[in-house]
Amino acid sequence: MIAALPLITSALSMLAPSETAGSVAASAAKSVAGAGADFGQVMSKVSADAMHSMKAAESLAVDGIEGKANTQQVVQAVMSAQESLQTALAIRDKSVAAFQEITRMAI
Repeated sequence: MIAALPLITSALSMLAPSETAGSVAASAAKSVAGAGADFGQVMSKVSADAMHSMKAAESLAVDGIEGKANTQQVVQAVMSAQESLQTALAIRDKSVAAFQEITRMAI
């Protein structure tokens, strides 16, 4: 299963609209690869990182409204959260498509 991690990372990088989301997936794959992780652990790490990014963007947006953060910081955090969300949706779409293809296979 670990041998498939570079393939998963490269596939996620191609799905990602920019280097940030691809690097999130790559760092998640690398961080669990050394520990003998399986695909579920990699996906769990990627989803946890995406949720962290979205929560940080939400918090920074509130700080921006209160005047505690500048506009550039808010925009960067929101764009990072958007990239994470788009990556998560692309992974979901590919997973559903793969499941549907498997269910169509003859036994």
